[in-house]
Amino acid sequence: MHKLISVAVLSAMSFLATASGGSPFNLTTGVTDISHRVYDLHMTILYICIAIGVVVFGVMFYAIIKHRKSKGATAAQFHESTKVEIIWTIIPFVILVTMAIPATSTLIEMEDNSQSDITIKITASQWKWHYQYFEHDFGFFSLLSTPSEQISNQAQKSENYLLEVDKPLVIPTGKKVRFLITADDVIHSWWVPAFAVKQDANPGFINEAWTRVNEPGIYRGQCAELCGKNHGFMPIVVKVLPQNEYDAWLKEQLAQVEVAKQAETKALASTLTYEESMTLGKQVYLARCAMCHQPNGQGIPGAFPPIKNSPMALNDKQAHIDIVLHGKAGTAMQAFSNQLTAKEIATVITYERNAWGNDTKDVIQVSEIINREVK
Repeated sequence: MHKLISVAVLSAMSFLATASGGSPFNLTTGVTDISHRVYDLHMTILYICIAIGVVVFGVMFYAIIKHRKSKGATAAQFHESTKVEIIWTIIPFVILVTMAIPATSTLIEMEDNSQSDITIKITASQWKWHYQYFEHDFGFFSLLSTPSEQISNQAQKSENYLLEVDKPLVIPTGKKVRFLITADDVIHSWWVPAFAVKQDANPGFINEAWTRVNEPGIYRGQCAELCGKNHGFMPIVVKVLPQNEYDAWLKEQLAQVEVAKQAETKALASTLTYEESMTLGKQVYLARCAMCHQPNGQGIPGAFPPIKNSPMALNDKQAHIDIVLHGKAGTAMQAFSNQLTAKEIATVITYERNAWGNDTKDVIQVSEIINREVK
């Protein structure tokens, strides 16, 4: 028995040393003041729980060893001891209040979204994130960028496998960033452990969170809600830049928005060729559509319909345009009118109507997309 107690004590000491030293099995200390407070609170309560366990089990094992039947001990008979009841009521009450004070203070601080410097709306949809910068009225989608060859085990996994995106969220150091978090379809959850931010994204509701990061760097997270079959392919990457670099990035983004508007206007007046549409359409399809409908266009039986040899892709061009633009209610088919440019939508529909043996020879023009979108 003494040996078992010694092993238990040594194991507890080893665990405490590992926990306080940044073990991968423990919470991360994070990179924000709030994350440090959360970590300190977690460790404080952990130590209190361990102390309670040591005392309770210590008394229990002492009683078992000291007053065992083999030593001739007999059980004491007592009932309704007012003194004992007062003691075991007051002591837990004091312990709970001791833990509640710092916990309440931390929770209040975590919910204080006032006096923010930047407001960013985060909208989740299967299976991507959209970031909208309110102060500058521009936004973009952030999608998984891990190559499909790695996912299908045809290539070696990268260091940040399934935790890399094409366009990360970018914020400046030292600024209070307020997040307005919602969703288009099902419940998601925006979670970045290094910030101690984890907030559900619920359709029809807006939840709030905030962060202030003092050190530049790249921080990763992922959707922490079971949001569908591709839940594991919805990463989050946040790039934190010094203020001067953030200002330069912001200026570049606003310039790109203007260029995109000019390109859209120019594309409306131009005529897309078959070769151009098939090349760009394939790129868009592999980036946005292949996850559900598969690179070969055969879909996933029971979940996502095939495009190859489908009646819509072969015959009904207007219905094909409409479903890509506006999605289909009650299904995972999203509306891409606010996710892709009119040119990208035109080319991807052209690709879908001519790839994998469909061969309709249709070439969708930007003007057709604009006309259907207006309707």
